[in-house]
Amino acid sequence: MTDRAPARRRAPRLLRRSALAQLVLARLRAFFREPSTVFWSFGFPILLTIALGIAFRARPPEPVRAAVLAGPGAERVRAALAADRGVVAEILPEAAARAALRTGRAAIVVVPGDPPTYRSDPTRPESRLARAAVDDLLQRAAGRPDAFSAADARVTEPGARYVDFLVPGLLGMNVMSAGMWGIGWVIVEDRQKKLLKRMVATPMRRSEWLLAFVLVRLVFLLIEVPVLVGFAMLAFEVPMRGSWLALAAMAVLGALAFSGLGLLVASRARNTQTVGGLINLVMMPMFIVSGVFFSSANFPPALQPIIRALPLTALNDALRAVMNEGAGLAALWPEAALLAGVAAASFALALRFFRWV
Repeated sequence: MTDRAPARRRAPRLLRRSALAQLVLARLRAFFREPSTVFWSFGFPILLTIALGIAFRARPPEPVRAAVLAGPGAERVRAALAADRGVVAEILPEAAARAALRTGRAAIVVVPGDPPTYRSDPTRPESRLARAAVDDLLQRAAGRPDAFSAADARVTEPGARYVDFLVPGLLGMNVMSAGMWGIGWVIVEDRQKKLLKRMVATPMRRSEWLLAFVLVRLVFLLIEVPVLVGFAMLAFEVPMRGSWLALAAMAVLGALAFSGLGLLVASRARNTQTVGGLINLVMMPMFIVSGVFFSSANFPPALQPIIRALPLTALNDALRAVMNEGAGLAALWPEAALLAGVAAASFALALRFFRWV
């Protein structure tokens, strides 16, 4: 009796009476007992932000690399191109010039002549840029007059950089991964270990047990979002043009949606191999097309209606709209409605199909 008294004093009466609260506390304890889980939830997104933020940091534009085919007039062409510091030109023989163009070491090959011939791949953006720059320099060298001399006003504004695009995508990816793996995998692992059989004999409701996983995800979300976004703001000056309330609201809706999907894929799976395949089946298409590392607008127009209907696309678009454009909750109602619908439908289906064994 005396041994249990201190524990009772430490635990609030409300927690002792609430099965749901006890389940949430149990899930929290189980989470923090796994260092690898803590790392993948909090440490990995920050390390990924650091690596990609450094790789795609703001820096001067890369010079245009051109190869001049060796032969008569090659030195004259090279000298004309060398007049601009933004162009790096070298004279190469035929085989080396072809190899440079094929491997990307040169964006264009100039064949001297009257007029010169440009060899380039029009499907490569750097080749189109190289052709415009090379043609302008050679036209000027040939005596073409400029109708005017334009003034340059260089603008480098936070919000338009790759790292500003990347951070909301990483946040959305982390919300998706934590909801799917952190819930789906854990439930099936407990089922495979026969731990869920013990839950059947308890007086708790099935809905309370499933809801505890969702609530734990929301608790972790309160840590994940400020840590990742705050680090990005301090380390890379990523802007926060909207309100933290709007960002938190969309992150919560995203966590609810993917927690529901995690519960759904785990509702009937009997082993971790099966649930791993189901999780990847759900996540991989969104990981590729939903705009985590590059814009989803790169995909063909015929696929856009499907892409726009994916929950990760809605979450990423909403997070970017808040952080980079300053959008408020009123402007995000389509994304919010989609995420709320996915959350409600997936949780209802998971509750309907879930089995303990």
